[in-house]
Amino acid sequence: MDGPVFSDGTKTMKRIAISVLFVPTLFVGAAFGQRSPGSERLTQAYQDRLLTESTSSLKTDEHISMYETLIKAQPEVLHYQNLLAGAYIQKVRESMDYAYLDRAASVLNAVLGADAKNYEAARLRTEIALDRHEFKTAAEYSRKLTEWSAGDSWNWGTLGDALTEMGDYDKAGEAYQKMVNLRPDLSSYNRAAYFRFLYGDTDNAVKIMKMAISAGSPMPENTAWCEVELGKLYLKTGKLKEAAQTFQTALRRFPGYHPALAGLAQTYAAQNDWKQAIEQMKRAHAATPLPDYVAALFDYYTAAGETKEAAKQKELIQVIDQLGQAAKEKANRNIAMIYADHDWNLGRALELAKGELEVRGDIYTYDALAWALYKNGKFVEAGEAMKKALLLGTPEASFYYHAGLIANALGKKDEARTQLKKALELNPNFDARQATLAGKALQELS
Repeated sequence: MDGPVFSDGTKTMKRIAISVLFVPTLFVGAAFGQRSPGSERLTQAYQDRLLTESTSSLKTDEHISMYETLIKAQPEVLHYQNLLAGAYIQKVRESMDYAYLDRAASVLNAVLGADAKNYEAARLRTEIALDRHEFKTAAEYSRKLTEWSAGDSWNWGTLGDALTEMGDYDKAGEAYQKMVNLRPDLSSYNRAAYFRFLYGDTDNAVKIMKMAISAGSPMPENTAWCEVELGKLYLKTGKLKEAAQTFQTALRRFPGYHPALAGLAQTYAAQNDWKQAIEQMKRAHAATPLPDYVAALFDYYTAAGETKEAAKQKELIQVIDQLGQAAKEKANRNIAMIYADHDWNLGRALELAKGELEVRGDIYTYDALAWALYKNGKFVEAGEAMKKALLLGTPEASFYYHAGLIANALGKKDEARTQLKKALELNPNFDARQATLAGKALQELS
């Protein structure tokens, strides 16, 4: 790659722009015909398509039961075991219950033990590595699979995912471009949209994410996930009406979907409707308990003046982290950000952010590290980390808020004002608590 040609992006970004806008000329081959070469695999893919279409109305739990029944009837058919593992992975997406990931890994280990060259199992193993944040391993698996079957678009997608998390955006873009070229569909479009956002092109990110939704998926959760991502894009740019409508659409498609409920809660919070924000976030947390949801509830209860309820959320965050420490968890940028945002356990926040950097090197990790360093009084180091977080010009309001406070701490008043203004211009309601603090900081500098 030899120089930027798309705003602050790269040639890769320009190629993605061309490909996703002219996809009809690129769509070749049957939907299930690209996984791997050989007539036997094509026949199996066709049978899978018929099976998927005939059972499309089934829920994931019902798919799991069906595959378990097939395995009991024909334990020698490894393909059924792979289908079961895939259903377990889908269940992780829906519930965030990582016990299902362990079940999937156990099934795949057995398949690969019986057939070390089982392509289906090797493919699914890459997804497990990604879910476990083993990004170097996932990249290695993906590269081997691209050599095995260069025409399978999915392998280029998982390679791009791993490289993105590692912060190798040029090579990630090249991998995603190959994925789009091979098979423009929901999976490739949503990645192209995310990449567009990373490079600051929100308008095209929205357009391409809509293309992902239109492409659809046999699994309702997959399409709902893209709708949630579209809602987040609207939310990040302050388009609250569009965000709310999109999150509601996701909930109609996949009732009780926790990220859609959380997105809806954030939309209400941006309008200072604390009652509805609390109600929707409680529903999200009841469906899938995540520390981010607990931290949001702390902020919402605090804003609503319900200090006792807020205190319960703070205690719960600490319990979650204590469990993590008992499990010798050393990397968790989500907890690091929660602590840094609220000035809690700042030493632990920095420890977790530094640990995360050992796992992945993307801009979000550098932002978390910069914020934790700042809160621990390490302003020079925070400034260096923040430069890396801002490398792509990603329109995350929180990035510029952090950059503004770090610049102020370094005595760079003009830069601080510029960064804080940009944060609030991007989204004046980017966070229930931090947006107010950004406004106060800017006022003090004016």
